[in-house]
Amino acid sequence: MRIPRNDPLRSDIARGGPAGATLPERKCVLTGRHDARGELVRLAISPEGQVLPDALARAPGRGAWIGVSRADLEKAIANGKLKGALARAFKGVPILISSDLGERAEVALTRALTDRLGIEMRAGSLLLGTERIAQAARAGAVVWLGHASDVGSDGPNKLAQAWRVGEGAEGSGLKGVILPLDRAALSVALGRDNVVHLALTDAAAAERVAAPLGRLLHFLGRDSEAADDGAADKAVPEDSAKNDVFDTKGE
Repeated sequence: MRIPRNDPLRSDIARGGPAGATLPERKCVLTGRHDARGELVRLAISPEGQVLPDALARAPGRGAWIGVSRADLEKAIANGKLKGALARAFKGVPILISSDLGERAEVALTRALTDRLGIEMRAGSLLLGTERIAQAARAGAVVWLGHASDVGSDGPNKLAQAWRVGEGAEGSGLKGVILPLDRAALSVALGRDNVVHLALTDAAAAERVAAPLGRLLHFLGRDSEAADDGAADKAVPEDSAKNDVFDTKGE
């Protein structure tokens, strides 16, 4: 996804599709609010009623969707609101919710993101290293730019400037995203030493990364940052959308 010249990043792209597109929605079991599927987290319900995070929304069987942050989820677990909502949705099924569901969900969402980054690196779409990224950015080859959470300000600013130059977007707000992962976590996930800066050079890869990244940022309460990552979350075909609180099979 190339950023149009002097056109700032659009939040609708980061959230899941082009401007004017109708994005698939799901209904949060806790708030009753409908949001884009990419912003909600699916909870898989086993036949025995065990509630587990389904970060990729692919697990078979029953499921429910939540669109709240980890902090709000943990409150809903503590005060029984989540159990009550799921009990009403799945009448007759015993609901078993572990107290660490919020932590498990964050771990699963983080794993989904790091796995995707690893796949893109093996496919040759992910660049690492300041000089390689700067060169590609100035050449107009970068479509997404990310940084470790413990990075300083100099590196991201210099790479963002190179990106803007390459895109002919100087003076715009085009910049990368600070990932919810520090350099140690990124280094372990990607099997490289001291991973601080990352860039994607393929539009389809940027779309694939945007999905797990946006979902994780939303769960962490960092929604505003998803609009600045320069990636697009590939939209699911409209006919696959369901506006249900829960579903009966994985997607």
